[in-house]
Amino acid sequence: MPSDPPPSTLGKTSLKATSADAGQRMDRFIAAIIGTISRSRVKTLIEEGHLTADGRQVTEPAETVRAGCIYCLDIPPPTPAAPLPQSIPFPILYEDSDLIVLDKPAGLVVHPAPGNPDGTLVNALLAHCGPGFTGIGAERRPGIVHRLDKDTSGVMVVAKTQLANDALTQAFANRDLDRAYQALCWGQLAPAAGSIEGAIGRDKRDRKRMALVTHGGKAALTHYRTLQSWHQSLSLLECRLATGRTHQIRVHLASKGHPIVGDPLYLRRVPAAAKAVPPELKGLLLDFPRQALHAFRLGFRHPRTGKTLCFETTPPADMDNLIKHLQATLGAT
Repeated sequence: MPSDPPPSTLGKTSLKATSADAGQRMDRFIAAIIGTISRSRVKTLIEEGHLTADGRQVTEPAETVRAGCIYCLDIPPPTPAAPLPQSIPFPILYEDSDLIVLDKPAGLVVHPAPGNPDGTLVNALLAHCGPGFTGIGAERRPGIVHRLDKDTSGVMVVAKTQLANDALTQAFANRDLDRAYQALCWGQLAPAAGSIEGAIGRDKRDRKRMALVTHGGKAALTHYRTLQSWHQSLSLLECRLATGRTHQIRVHLASKGHPIVGDPLYLRRVPAAAKAVPPELKGLLLDFPRQALHAFRLGFRHPRTGKTLCFETTPPADMDNLIKHLQATLGAT
C-alpha cells in the first residue's frame, strides 16, 4: 500500500502505486485505498472518466495497476436527490393537462446526470409546470418516456400525469407511434433506401461510445431512405427506428462508412467523401459543431382521448443553413 495519508472523499485525490499494488484491478485498488466509498461507486466514476493514470484518462475499471504510476481520481460532489426548477426557455408545440410536446434545442441535456447536474430539460419542465404540478408516482417530476442525445434536436413528448406516463411508455416500447429523423451524412448510401441491422452495445475501448457487437448487445434495426444527395459526397436521409438503442442511427450509419456530419463520437477522421467537396464548403462541414441529426416527426395516440396527434418541425438554423449551403453550392442529384 502507498505511504500517502488517507485521501479525501471529495475533489481530486492522487495516489502513487507501489510494486505491492501492481497487478490489481483498478477499481479494487482505488476503493481499498480510499476506504470510504464503495467499489461499485469507484467503478462508476472510472467509467465516467474521473480517473487518470499519469495524466492519461482511464475508463476501464478492470485495467491493472502499474507500479510507480500516479493515479488521480476526481470525486464530484453528490447531486441533489431531486432536480430543482430552473427557468430555461424551450419551444412548446402542444400542451394539455396530461402531456407536453416540445421541440428540444440542440445542446440541451434531457435529464440530470453526472457532468450535467442541472440546466437540463427536466429542470426547465419543473419550472414551467410550477408548484401545482403533481408529477409522476410519488415525486414531483415529469415523465421522461424517451430521450434525445444532448446535441440532437427535435420533437419530444413528456408526460405530466401517471396515466400519460404509462400509456406513452408502452407506446414507445411497442413502437406504436410515428417517429422519424433527418440525418445529414457523408457519402451516398446504396441502395438509396433500405435497412441497417446490427446489435449495439458499449464500445469496450471507449465507454462513451456505442458499437456494433457480436456478443452481449441489443438487437437494433434502422430503416432509411435518401431524401436528397449531393454527387457522391453527402446525403440527407430520413431514418425510422424499429428499435430504440442508444446512439442507434449514429452507430448504424457510421458502421456503413456514412457517419453523420459533425458527429463528435463516430466521425474520427476526414471521410473520403470530403475530397470532392470545394474547400470552403468542406471547412463548414468538418467544423460543424454537433451531429447533424434532427427528430423532425413524432405521432402518437393521446393517452386519454385516443386521438391521433402528429407534430413536425424543421431542423434548427445551424443544420438548415448548412443544407441550404449545400444546395446552393453543389445543387442536388
